[in-house]
Amino acid sequence: MEKFETILKMCAEQGISCIPQAPMKEYTSFHIGGPAAVLVKPKCVEEICWIRRNVEKLAKVWFVGKGSNLLIPDEGLEGVVVVLGPEFSDVRVDRDGFTLVCEAGAPLMKACREALEHGLTGLEFAWGIPGSVGGGAYMNAGAYGGELKDVIAWCEHVDQKGNLCRVEGNALDFSYRHSFYTGKNLCIIRVGFRLEKGDPQQIRARMDELMTRRKEKQPLEFPSAGSTFKRPEGAYAAALIEQCGLKGVRVGDAMVSEKHSGFLINVGNATCADVQELIRQVQEKVWQKTGFRLECEVGTLK
Repeated sequence: MEKFETILKMCAEQGISCIPQAPMKEYTSFHIGGPAAVLVKPKCVEEICWIRRNVEKLAKVWFVGKGSNLLIPDEGLEGVVVVLGPEFSDVRVDRDGFTLVCEAGAPLMKACREALEHGLTGLEFAWGIPGSVGGGAYMNAGAYGGELKDVIAWCEHVDQKGNLCRVEGNALDFSYRHSFYTGKNLCIIRVGFRLEKGDPQQIRARMDELMTRRKEKQPLEFPSAGSTFKRPEGAYAAALIEQCGLKGVRVGDAMVSEKHSGFLINVGNATCADVQELIRQVQEKVWQKTGFRLECEVGTLK
């Protein structure tokens, strides 16, 4: 379409890397998704600000990190996907010695390693979470009794007008798998984690313990988006799914993991439609048999 040709030309003139008809399955942990009309890889915050001020006048824009909690439609996306990749992966300890400052594209694993190297404790629970810092902050990611809300002091983002903003403290509005950013098309660019001094040996031991548990219990050998459903109040999604005899149930190449029923996995060439139908079937059967309604944790760009 003409507007996307215009966007490609505009980005090229600004020296911003962009790819037409980029296969989104290469940018999600599910390895699923049709092409984005344009995929943009900015190198700095100034380029993101420029994109917000200029490109969004012409087409819809989405912001993506590691794509670890996303489904992309099979038909693709009629718009522009901005990927915060390695150029936005810097992690450093602030001068106060306690604040870990992470760019949004940094993997959470990298943030955990940096915290360990500086003897900072508080992020151990995130060791093994496959997402990016920005994505984790967006959804208040958590595991093994910890959530990012427990350690995030502030987040910085670029708003729709291309302005750099900071949100901190109670304004972050954290709750279970929710934050100030949920449902808003804001581009998180930097996160500050407030940590505490700890014993590096104990930090490492806890990280090793959690990684061992992940490998034993989770189907890490298959593409997935991690836990597919939110924890319903008063129960656990995986236990409910197993109780309903749904382990191993398939729709095409989408399958309820036999190792951990909370994971829906891609065992071959699953489509977005396969996964969505499997989600629907699981939700319906769990509701019918247990009375619990499972809410999907995985987001779908559309």
